[in-house]
Amino acid sequence: MGYVRTALLLAGMTALFLVVGFLLAGEGGILIALVMAIAMNAFAYWNSDKVVLRMYGAREVDDRSAPDLVGLTRQLADRAGLPMPRVYIIDSDQPNAFATGRNPENAAVAATTGLLSRLSMEEVAGVVAHELAHIKNRDTLIMTVTATLAGAISMIANFALFFGGNRNSPLGLVGVLAMMVLAPLAAMLVQMAISRSREYEADRVGAEICGQPLWLAGALERIQGFASRIDYHAAERNPATAHMFIINPLHAHKVDNLFSTHPNTANRVAVLRQMAGVAGPWG
Repeated sequence: MGYVRTALLLAGMTALFLVVGFLLAGEGGILIALVMAIAMNAFAYWNSDKVVLRMYGAREVDDRSAPDLVGLTRQLADRAGLPMPRVYIIDSDQPNAFATGRNPENAAVAATTGLLSRLSMEEVAGVVAHELAHIKNRDTLIMTVTATLAGAISMIANFALFFGGNRNSPLGLVGVLAMMVLAPLAAMLVQMAISRSREYEADRVGAEICGQPLWLAGALERIQGFASRIDYHAAERNPATAHMFIINPLHAHKVDNLFSTHPNTANRVAVLRQMAGVAGPWG
Protein backbone atom coordinates (compact mmCIF):
# COMPACT_ATOMS: atom_id res chain seq x y z
CA MET A 1 0.00 0.00 0.00
CA GLY A 2 2.90 2.34 0.78
CA TYR A 3 4.26 2.03 -2.76
CA VAL A 4 0.83 2.65 -4.28
CA ARG A 5 0.34 5.77 -2.16
CA THR A 6 3.77 7.07 -3.11
CA ALA A 7 3.13 6.40 -6.81
CA LEU A 8 -0.20 8.23 -6.66
CA LEU A 9 1.37 11.20 -4.88
CA LEU A 10 4.20 11.35 -7.41
CA ALA A 11 1.67 11.20 -10.24
CA GLY A 12 -0.21 14.05 -8.59
CA MET A 13 2.98 16.06 -8.24
CA THR A 14 3.78 15.49 -11.92
CA ALA A 15 0.29 16.55 -12.98
CA LEU A 16 0.54 19.64 -10.78
CA PHE A 17 3.86 20.53 -12.39
CA LEU A 18 2.50 20.18 -15.92
CA VAL A 19 -0.71 22.12 -15.26
CA VAL A 20 0.92 24.90 -13.27
CA GLY A 21 3.79 25.09 -15.72
CA PHE A 22 1.53 25.55 -18.71
CA LEU A 23 -0.81 28.03 -17.02
CA LEU A 24 1.97 30.19 -15.57
CA ALA A 25 4.89 29.85 -17.95
CA GLY A 26 3.81 28.06 -21.12
CA GLU A 27 5.68 25.17 -22.72
CA GLY A 28 8.99 27.05 -22.77
CA GLY A 29 8.77 27.83 -19.07
CA ILE A 30 8.04 24.19 -18.24
CA LEU A 31 11.18 23.06 -20.05
CA ILE A 32 13.47 25.69 -18.52
CA ALA A 33 12.23 25.07 -14.96
CA LEU A 34 12.50 21.29 -15.31
CA VAL A 35 16.06 21.43 -16.70
CA MET A 36 17.20 23.76 -13.91
CA ALA A 37 15.54 21.66 -11.20
CA ILE A 38 17.04 18.44 -12.59
CA ALA A 39 20.52 19.98 -12.68
CA MET A 40 20.35 21.18 -9.08
CA ASN A 41 18.89 17.97 -7.69
CA ALA A 42 21.22 15.75 -9.72
CA PHE A 43 24.13 17.46 -7.97
CA ALA A 44 22.41 16.92 -4.62
CA TYR A 45 21.68 13.28 -5.46
CA TRP A 46 25.33 12.52 -6.15
CA ASN A 47 26.83 14.58 -3.32
CA SER A 48 24.24 14.92 -0.56
CA ASP A 49 25.60 11.99 1.46
CA LYS A 50 29.04 13.58 1.81
CA VAL A 51 27.54 16.99 2.55
CA VAL A 52 25.12 15.76 5.22
CA LEU A 53 27.65 13.51 6.96
CA ARG A 54 30.14 16.39 7.06
CA MET A 55 27.41 18.78 8.24
CA TYR A 56 26.77 16.61 11.30
CA GLY A 57 30.41 15.83 12.01
CA ALA A 58 29.85 12.11 11.46
CA ARG A 59 32.87 9.87 11.86
CA GLU A 60 33.13 6.54 10.07
CA VAL A 61 33.61 3.49 12.30
CA ASP A 62 34.63 -0.10 11.69
CA ASP A 63 34.81 -3.45 13.46
CA ARG A 64 37.58 -2.22 15.72
CA SER A 65 36.17 1.16 16.74
CA ALA A 66 32.48 0.15 17.05
CA PRO A 67 32.24 -3.65 16.83
CA ASP A 68 28.69 -3.95 18.20
CA LEU A 69 27.11 -1.39 15.87
CA VAL A 70 29.05 -2.50 12.80
CA GLY A 71 28.41 -6.19 13.50
CA LEU A 72 24.70 -5.56 14.01
CA THR A 73 24.49 -3.53 10.80
CA ARG A 74 26.26 -6.26 8.84
CA GLN A 75 23.91 -8.94 10.18
CA LEU A 76 20.80 -6.92 9.33
CA ALA A 77 22.14 -5.92 5.90
CA ASP A 78 22.68 -9.60 5.12
CA ARG A 79 19.10 -10.37 6.17
CA ALA A 80 17.86 -7.54 3.96
CA GLY A 81 19.92 -8.74 0.98
CA LEU A 82 21.85 -5.45 0.89
CA PRO A 83 25.54 -4.63 0.48
CA MET A 84 27.18 -3.62 3.73
CA PRO A 85 26.72 0.16 4.10
CA ARG A 86 29.30 2.47 5.60
CA VAL A 87 28.59 3.08 9.29
CA TYR A 88 28.97 6.43 11.04
CA ILE A 89 28.58 7.74 14.58
CA ILE A 90 27.56 11.32 15.36
CA ASP A 91 28.34 12.97 18.69
CA SER A 92 24.93 14.10 19.91
CA ASP A 93 23.06 13.39 23.13
CA GLN A 94 19.72 13.22 21.30
CA PRO A 95 18.99 9.64 20.20
CA ASN A 96 18.46 9.62 16.43
CA ALA A 97 19.66 8.11 13.17
CA PHE A 98 19.44 8.48 9.42
CA ALA A 99 20.49 6.78 6.19
CA THR A 100 21.92 8.44 3.12
CA GLY A 101 23.50 7.54 -0.21
CA ARG A 102 22.33 7.51 -3.80
CA ASN A 103 21.88 3.71 -4.02
CA PRO A 104 22.45 0.54 -1.95
CA GLU A 105 26.01 0.25 -3.25
CA ASN A 106 26.87 3.76 -2.01
CA ALA A 107 24.86 3.93 1.22
CA ALA A 108 25.65 4.97 4.77
CA VAL A 109 23.89 4.58 8.10
CA ALA A 110 24.56 7.15 10.84
CA ALA A 111 23.56 6.87 14.50
CA THR A 112 24.07 9.34 17.33
CA THR A 113 25.95 8.54 20.51
CA GLY A 114 22.70 9.25 22.36
CA LEU A 115 20.98 6.46 20.44
CA LEU A 116 23.71 3.96 21.29
CA SER A 117 23.84 4.89 24.99
CA ARG A 118 20.12 5.33 25.71
CA LEU A 119 18.52 2.46 23.78
CA SER A 120 18.82 -1.28 24.23
CA MET A 121 20.60 -3.34 21.60
CA GLU A 122 17.23 -4.71 20.44
CA GLU A 123 15.89 -1.17 19.97
CA VAL A 124 19.07 -0.13 18.13
CA ALA A 125 18.51 -3.15 15.85
CA GLY A 126 15.01 -1.88 15.09
CA VAL A 127 16.38 1.57 14.22
CA VAL A 128 19.17 0.21 12.01
CA ALA A 129 16.66 -2.05 10.25
CA HIS A 130 14.45 0.99 9.58
CA GLU A 131 17.36 2.86 8.01
CA LEU A 132 18.31 -0.17 5.92
CA ALA A 133 14.70 -0.24 4.73
CA HIS A 134 15.11 3.31 3.41
CA ILE A 135 18.17 2.10 1.50
CA LYS A 136 16.38 -1.00 0.21
CA ASN A 137 13.38 1.10 -0.88
CA ARG A 138 15.65 3.62 -2.64
CA ASP A 139 13.96 6.44 -0.79
CA THR A 140 16.84 8.80 -1.55
CA LEU A 141 15.98 8.52 -5.25
CA ILE A 142 12.24 8.94 -4.59
CA MET A 143 12.77 12.07 -2.50
CA THR A 144 15.19 13.47 -5.11
CA VAL A 145 12.53 13.08 -7.82
CA THR A 146 9.99 14.68 -5.50
CA ALA A 147 12.33 17.57 -4.70
CA THR A 148 13.01 18.05 -8.42
CA LEU A 149 9.32 18.42 -9.24
CA ALA A 150 8.65 20.64 -6.21
CA GLY A 151 11.66 22.80 -7.09
CA ALA A 152 10.52 23.10 -10.70
CA ILE A 153 7.07 24.25 -9.58
CA SER A 154 8.60 26.90 -7.33
CA MET A 155 10.84 28.08 -10.17
CA ILE A 156 7.87 28.39 -12.50
CA ALA A 157 6.09 30.55 -9.92
CA ASN A 158 9.20 32.73 -9.67
CA PHE A 159 9.44 33.00 -13.46
CA ALA A 160 5.84 34.14 -13.60
CA LEU A 161 6.48 36.68 -10.86
CA PHE A 162 9.57 38.26 -12.42
CA PHE A 163 9.02 37.76 -16.15
CA GLY A 164 5.26 37.97 -16.53
CA GLY A 165 4.64 34.29 -17.24
CA ASN A 166 2.27 32.96 -19.87
CA ARG A 167 0.35 35.93 -21.25
CA ASN A 168 -2.16 33.59 -22.89
CA SER A 169 -3.09 31.92 -19.63
CA PRO A 170 -6.85 31.47 -19.22
CA LEU A 171 -6.56 32.24 -15.50
CA GLY A 172 -6.47 36.01 -15.84
CA LEU A 173 -4.35 38.31 -13.68
CA VAL A 174 -5.99 37.40 -10.37
CA GLY A 175 -5.83 33.69 -11.16
CA VAL A 176 -2.16 33.88 -12.10
CA LEU A 177 -1.32 35.72 -8.88
CA ALA A 178 -3.22 33.16 -6.83
CA MET A 179 -1.53 30.28 -8.66
CA MET A 180 1.92 31.76 -8.01
CA VAL A 181 1.24 31.57 -4.27
CA LEU A 182 -0.78 28.36 -4.08
CA ALA A 183 1.23 26.15 -6.47
CA PRO A 184 4.47 26.06 -4.41
CA LEU A 185 2.40 25.49 -1.27
CA ALA A 186 0.58 22.57 -2.89
CA ALA A 187 3.90 21.11 -4.07
CA MET A 188 5.30 21.37 -0.54
CA LEU A 189 2.27 19.59 0.90
CA VAL A 190 2.59 16.73 -1.60
CA GLN A 191 6.33 16.51 -0.91
CA MET A 192 5.70 16.20 2.83
CA ALA A 193 2.96 13.62 2.25
CA ILE A 194 5.41 11.51 0.24
CA SER A 195 7.99 11.83 3.03
CA ARG A 196 5.46 10.61 5.60
CA SER A 197 4.46 7.74 3.31
CA ARG A 198 8.08 6.63 2.98
CA GLU A 199 8.48 6.63 6.78
CA TYR A 200 5.53 4.30 7.21
CA GLU A 201 6.90 2.01 4.50
CA ALA A 202 10.38 2.02 6.07
CA ASP A 203 8.80 1.08 9.41
CA ARG A 204 7.03 -1.86 7.77
CA VAL A 205 10.05 -3.13 5.84
CA GLY A 206 12.38 -2.44 8.78
CA ALA A 207 10.19 -4.54 11.06
CA GLU A 208 10.38 -7.36 8.54
CA ILE A 209 14.17 -7.05 8.31
CA CYS A 210 14.75 -7.31 12.05
CA GLY A 211 11.85 -9.73 12.52
CA GLN A 212 10.59 -7.94 15.65
CA PRO A 213 8.18 -5.02 15.04
CA LEU A 214 8.08 -4.25 18.77
CA TRP A 215 11.81 -3.53 18.83
CA LEU A 216 11.24 -0.68 16.41
CA ALA A 217 8.03 0.40 18.15
CA GLY A 218 9.84 0.66 21.46
CA ALA A 219 12.72 2.53 19.85
CA LEU A 220 10.39 5.08 18.25
CA GLU A 221 8.66 5.79 21.55
CA ARG A 222 11.92 6.19 23.44
CA ILE A 223 13.52 8.36 20.75
CA GLN A 224 10.43 10.57 20.62
CA GLY A 225 10.52 10.99 24.37
CA PHE A 226 14.15 12.04 24.40
CA ALA A 227 13.91 14.15 21.23
CA SER A 228 11.11 16.22 22.79
CA ARG A 229 13.43 17.12 25.69
CA ILE A 230 16.94 17.18 24.22
CA ASP A 231 17.88 19.87 21.71
CA TYR A 232 19.86 18.90 18.61
CA HIS A 233 21.62 22.13 17.76
CA ALA A 234 23.19 20.91 14.50
CA ALA A 235 19.74 19.91 13.22
CA GLU A 236 18.24 23.22 14.35
CA ARG A 237 20.85 24.98 12.20
CA ASN A 238 19.98 22.74 9.22
CA PRO A 239 16.20 22.20 9.35
CA ALA A 240 16.06 21.17 5.67
CA THR A 241 17.70 17.86 6.66
CA ALA A 242 15.19 17.03 9.42
CA HIS A 243 13.19 14.70 7.16
CA MET A 244 16.17 12.34 6.95
CA PHE A 245 16.06 11.33 10.62
CA ILE A 246 13.97 8.47 11.99
CA ILE A 247 12.27 10.95 14.36
CA ASN A 248 12.02 14.67 13.72
CA PRO A 249 15.04 16.12 15.59
CA LEU A 250 13.34 19.53 15.76
CA HIS A 251 10.82 18.44 18.43
CA ALA A 252 8.37 16.67 16.12
CA HIS A 253 4.75 17.77 15.76
CA LYS A 254 2.21 16.06 18.00
CA VAL A 255 -0.19 15.36 15.16
CA ASP A 256 0.10 13.82 11.72
CA ASN A 257 -0.49 17.19 10.07
CA LEU A 258 -0.06 18.36 6.50
CA PHE A 259 3.08 20.35 7.26
CA SER A 260 5.00 17.55 8.99
CA THR A 261 7.71 15.51 7.28
CA HIS A 262 7.20 12.66 9.79
CA PRO A 263 4.07 10.74 10.75
CA ASN A 264 2.86 11.01 14.32
CA THR A 265 4.94 8.61 16.40
CA ALA A 266 1.90 7.11 18.14
CA ASN A 267 0.41 6.29 14.73
CA ARG A 268 3.63 4.59 13.64
CA VAL A 269 3.79 2.57 16.87
CA ALA A 270 0.15 1.51 16.48
CA VAL A 271 0.86 0.14 12.99
CA LEU A 272 3.90 -1.77 14.25
CA ARG A 273 1.89 -3.25 17.10
CA GLN A 274 -0.67 -4.43 14.58
CA MET A 275 2.12 -6.14 12.67
CA ALA A 276 3.18 -7.87 15.88
CA GLY A 277 -0.40 -8.76 16.82
CA VAL A 278 -0.12 -6.87 20.11
CA ALA A 279 -2.75 -4.58 21.63
CA GLY A 280 -2.34 -2.11 24.48
CA PRO A 281 0.57 0.13 25.50
CA TRP A 282 4.15 -0.81 24.79
CA GLY A 283 5.96 -2.02 27.82
